[in-house]
Amino acid sequence: MNTKYSDLIDQTYYFPQEEFTLEGTELKFHDIDLMELIKEYGAPLKFTYLPKISQNIHRAKKWFADAMEKHDYKANYNYCYCTKSSHFQHVLNEALKNDIHIETSSAFDINIVEKLKASGKITDDTYVLCNGFKRDQYIENIARLLNNGHKNCMPIIDNYEEIDLLSEKIEGKFPIGIRIASEEEPKFEFYTSRLGIGYKNIVPFFNKKIKENEQVELKMLHFFINTGIRDTAYYWNELQKCLRVYVSLKKVCPELDSLNIGGGFPVKNSLHFEYDYAYMVDEIINQIKLYCEEAEVDVPNIFTEFGSFTVGESGGAIYEILYQKQQNDREKWNMINSSFITTLPDTWAISKKFVMLPINRWNDEYERVLLGGLTCDSDDYYNSEQNVNAIYLPKYKKEKPLYIGFFNTGAYQETIGGYGGLHHCLIPQPKHLLIDKDENGNISTKLFSEQQDADDMLKILGYNGHN
Repeated sequence: MNTKYSDLIDQTYYFPQEEFTLEGTELKFHDIDLMELIKEYGAPLKFTYLPKISQNIHRAKKWFADAMEKHDYKANYNYCYCTKSSHFQHVLNEALKNDIHIETSSAFDINIVEKLKASGKITDDTYVLCNGFKRDQYIENIARLLNNGHKNCMPIIDNYEEIDLLSEKIEGKFPIGIRIASEEEPKFEFYTSRLGIGYKNIVPFFNKKIKENEQVELKMLHFFINTGIRDTAYYWNELQKCLRVYVSLKKVCPELDSLNIGGGFPVKNSLHFEYDYAYMVDEIINQIKLYCEEAEVDVPNIFTEFGSFTVGESGGAIYEILYQKQQNDREKWNMINSSFITTLPDTWAISKKFVMLPINRWNDEYERVLLGGLTCDSDDYYNSEQNVNAIYLPKYKKEKPLYIGFFNTGAYQETIGGYGGLHHCLIPQPKHLLIDKDENGNISTKLFSEQQDADDMLKILGYNGHN
């Protein structure tokens, strides 16, 4: 009988895959020897594989370049990184090697931009697209950036008052965009996004607040779908509505020359994952061009804001199976030596799936299990995997340690989990490792942060020796 874990994978998936290979009985990720990492740094362990960030940027740029050439699209493409996906310096430094731009969402993002400018990572030519609801500090910071000469800082107007608030602080003329409040999928409890200005109100808003305002120049229409760019009737319908607004606005506002199709590409979350990125880009470019030709307006420059797609597939988390608990006749709980709530919070918050595979013991017999974390919270578990709502792993054996990896975890998990802060049940934050590869293919590792200890926690809680 084919009872080994490797047999299960062979029977179920095309394996090996581009990023996953097997050497003997142990898993490699982008040729990284994961067991060697465990031997050197221990587990739990989080890591960021930096080259994957650049690789995905290059992929997206090529898809758009190919589509624009195919359709003779007479405008430019600009890749923006959505910083809220991961604000870490090592992420931005890697991304900015690739001639990209920045999208921000709150006040302190601008402080990061200023640090990047001071270090020469970006220049005044770098677009800084400022999304989000703008409170006082965000307004102040945007104004400071523009007043200091960053001509391509572009606030994206989210509500009717922001133009006046910005105009009071900014010296001279400045560019703006307007965000469309898209209609949400039926699964939401609400019909229209809370972000942006409604479709029908954008042209009247332009005529009332912008047309005669000599300080403001409308350059961009911003379109964002919460569920991302997917080949669904919902997405194509929303894109068509966006294009109707764009051509109507273009006819009364000749300066308008850019369309931001924000909302990202999906990230691989299963060995079964399939998505035709090139087809989607080709069809988006084709539809935009056809719509503009029919309306007899120039095609816009295209901007994208890829966050998860940029950084998501660079991240991973490794845990050891500490113990197995047989709670009834059919349920076995494998307990990891950390917590899903604290280290992979999207598994708990939105039941997000990641690629999950054992690191070692691939030739051992497998069993069906559940995965639980260490907090005393009933929701601290990984609810399913790609194998039809079940998790299969090599059989637990106390004398044979088992390590498991979660892959493509690089977006949002650190910020949502509260990196460097308190965690549920005071479960410590794991070590974090940066992994790079030079032009000769040599892999290097660098410890970014140690695992949290008791002193870190006690300091945050105020137990610092003072009454």
